[in-house]
Amino acid sequence: MKKLGMIINVRKPEAVEMGRRLLRWGGERGISILPPRHEASVLMTGGLSDEEWLKTVDAAIVVGGDGTFLRAARYVLDTDIPLYGINLGRLGFLASGKAEEAEQDLARITEGDYVLLERCLLHCSLIRDGESIRSMYALNDFVLTKNAIARLLHIEVRFNGKFFGVLPSDGIIISSPTGSTAYALSAGGPIIPPHMRSMLLAPICAHTLYSRPLLAAPEDVITLTPKGGVSNVTLTQDGQIAYEVLPGDSIGISLSDRAVRTINMPNRTFLDLVQEKLGWGRPLDSHRRLPQRRKPGE
Repeated sequence: MKKLGMIINVRKPEAVEMGRRLLRWGGERGISILPPRHEASVLMTGGLSDEEWLKTVDAAIVVGGDGTFLRAARYVLDTDIPLYGINLGRLGFLASGKAEEAEQDLARITEGDYVLLERCLLHCSLIRDGESIRSMYALNDFVLTKNAIARLLHIEVRFNGKFFGVLPSDGIIISSPTGSTAYALSAGGPIIPPHMRSMLLAPICAHTLYSRPLLAAPEDVITLTPKGGVSNVTLTQDGQIAYEVLPGDSIGISLSDRAVRTINMPNRTFLDLVQEKLGWGRPLDSHRRLPQRRKPGE
């Protein structure tokens, strides 16, 4: 790979500085690092139009956090361009590369020393009066919530057209395996390895004792319908784009045959990432002692 694209979070000064640093590194080694025009204007370098960029680059570096990575995933959706994220955010499950190892990782990528992972996408149709009025894709999740404060939603849930139940809650998350470490994790959902094909239904603050996160099969279609003629209902796509859901609307969600390809370093597995980000598997410090209670007068 000799032509790398670069997408950065232009609102983060540290991401802009990292972008300039990588441009200098690539220039010294004859490796083309090409930003789209928007990023190029901030980096004060030449850039390509969106159409040229998508046709030219072999892979793309994403500098920022998981939010920048999600935006990049939508940008390359209709291509085979794989993404490699350098994390300058907080948790960083998608943008898993470390800033201090960026040049080392890019050198390995240009030499072909990497692993490709295909992450399945969710497909969602917003259905109104029996017709799909909007079709969209998400790498992480679709979330159905109510805007008004302290109000319940009653959401009818169907699997493959069959009635499953009406769930009173603050909303419902439908997550991909990739998104299982995002919002769904906060809602009590399980961690799902990103190479699996499945969907996760996770209620948000369910007002019942029986509601638990539920794993769906790859071929399932989940349909959500807010009941009671409620208004001010919102559907969000990857937590970044919002759509108004009107009374009577339904949302159909399934796994797509499309995928986003991501680049991983061979020595960094998903379980390594879980251990690092969530603190699993850390050994107890055998030398740590509880503070001794002092005696009166000491």
